[in-house]
Amino acid sequence: MTLILSNEDVENLLSMPDCIDALETAYLDLAEGRGVSRQRTDCITPTTWHEDAVYGLKSMDGVVPALGVGAIRINSDIITNPLVGNSRRRVKVPAAPNERYVGLVLLFSTHNGEPLAIFPDGVLQHIRVGATNGLGVKYMAREDATSIGILGSGWQAETQLTAACAVRKIETIRCFSPNQDNREAFCTRMSDVLGIDVRPVAQPEEAIAGADIVMCASNSIDPIFFKQWIEPGMHLSSIKKPEIEPTAIRAADKIAVHTHDTDPILVVAKNAKFRESSKQAGWNDAAKLDFKSFPTLPDLIAHRVTGRDAPEQVTCFLNNLGLGYQFAAAGSVIYRRAKERSVGHELPTDWFTETVHP
Repeated sequence: MTLILSNEDVENLLSMPDCIDALETAYLDLAEGRGVSRQRTDCITPTTWHEDAVYGLKSMDGVVPALGVGAIRINSDIITNPLVGNSRRRVKVPAAPNERYVGLVLLFSTHNGEPLAIFPDGVLQHIRVGATNGLGVKYMAREDATSIGILGSGWQAETQLTAACAVRKIETIRCFSPNQDNREAFCTRMSDVLGIDVRPVAQPEEAIAGADIVMCASNSIDPIFFKQWIEPGMHLSSIKKPEIEPTAIRAADKIAVHTHDTDPILVVAKNAKFRESSKQAGWNDAAKLDFKSFPTLPDLIAHRVTGRDAPEQVTCFLNNLGLGYQFAAAGSVIYRRAKERSVGHELPTDWFTETVHP
């Protein structure tokens, strides 16, 4: 039987510490070549939804043989790039029927190829991005780090804080985002979730000044963190390349990236208004950096390199591109716990297999 799970099921089955542990273990196999991950692929075309939007079909996959699973994550998106204040944003639109997004994870067995589970990617997407940056904090931030300044108050910011608090004893958090109502609501909610005072501030400099850890968690495709804000001993963290300006990245003493796959394999149809490929976008400013020269997170976990050698060093972790491998590693935990707890809906595996040779 193939298990069908919901986002609510995933949220109940996978905690942030669970995901951090699963990725940390799986990355050791990835570092040694025992696990494999395929570079993300994005197909971009025009859409009839709106003339200034594009359609994106995204896929990423990976296999963790030690766990006996492979996974593919697929997104079918309507994407816009509105200008909010001085920053260009990347915004997915819930354009599917009943104002919904479309993202699926398919988990397969490496033993016999069967589909083990199918579930939405939303909750796991949040958790795995947070867990990845949490591992960056674990291996690069000062062990005595107690304060965070975060730029962003959206869905990604929540798990960034949850992950950082899972690996460091955080006592204070300051948050800036351009929308006052959003940041105040976010801080109230996260103060309750974390049991820590999360304070909203009116300017990004107020969030960053004196912070041990600076986390960027926005949907901006332009820089939101700049070199002049760096202080000795800081750990800088971003969830995508454009958020930290290249001069600030170069100013760090230690830099690590998630993967050497610096960009998705991008195929853009004629007449698709895809702003991220414009020469003005911060996305392309980051291309000035030689990402392949930086160690990766698996390198840190395998102790091939050190993340920090002295308290005063400035460290920087760039979660430059996601891996399908993450969905396999975390998906194995979700599937195992779902089976143990009899969670989800079982459908005949024959519905998803065939007798005709493909």
